[in-house]
Amino acid sequence: MTIHLYLSLTPEALIASMLSPEEFSTYYTVGTTKKRHGEAMFVELDPNFRHDFFRIDEGLARCVPHANGSPKRSVYIATYRVLEHVPIAAMQRLHLVTAYGQSLALEPSFDYPEHTPGLHMYQEIAPVTPLVVSTANPLDFYDFLIKDPESMIHIPAIAFVELQLGQLAYNPESGAVEDLPYANIHHLRECLVEIRTKHIHTKMVNRVQAIEFPYRTIKNGIFIGNADKLVYFPLPSLDELRNKYYRWWQSANTSM
Repeated sequence: MTIHLYLSLTPEALIASMLSPEEFSTYYTVGTTKKRHGEAMFVELDPNFRHDFFRIDEGLARCVPHANGSPKRSVYIATYRVLEHVPIAAMQRLHLVTAYGQSLALEPSFDYPEHTPGLHMYQEIAPVTPLVVSTANPLDFYDFLIKDPESMIHIPAIAFVELQLGQLAYNPESGAVEDLPYANIHHLRECLVEIRTKHIHTKMVNRVQAIEFPYRTIKNGIFIGNADKLVYFPLPSLDELRNKYYRWWQSANTSM
């Protein structure tokens, strides 16, 4: 059986598995007892990837079929400082998995989304998980966290997603909330007003924000970057999601 290497982002981990990406998606979110575990996000890695920080060959040696011939579902190789030790070149497709096990595979790209005016909100996914608002576009936000020598905040690698703000991106004081599903909108408005009117460019909205968020709130895609480069996994257009990926889209928008 083929052994796969997966970089889980929620939570951060390096995992070996005999399950295909589609099978692993179901196992990782729904589980073998059909009990809900929640949404998941993971990246397929080059199976030839090796790094001295990880005991990958030892993990692969433990990834053997069970006595009854069924595949080994997961061998955890590492759960600490994983993202910073995985090069962008080793990353293949990223999978967004719903709580019902439906998986959407996103291809890597270096054609970043066009800059849009207005304010931004970012959910950091790994290795830290705060929810922040910022005047910076995604590339500048990445530079601020990874490369800016003047920044007091610095991390070796980051995975994050930009979330929709709707009218609040342009009019945080009185813009219509419409169907934005965020909790504590009053606090969010205050944070947005503060970065727009004061000499700060980024502000934390929630330092212990749960990583799970409605996938329909993703503005453009998922970003993963380190000191070398930033890779972008663009989300298909809304029309594509509704037509070409209907089962995933329906699953993503089904309340639990």
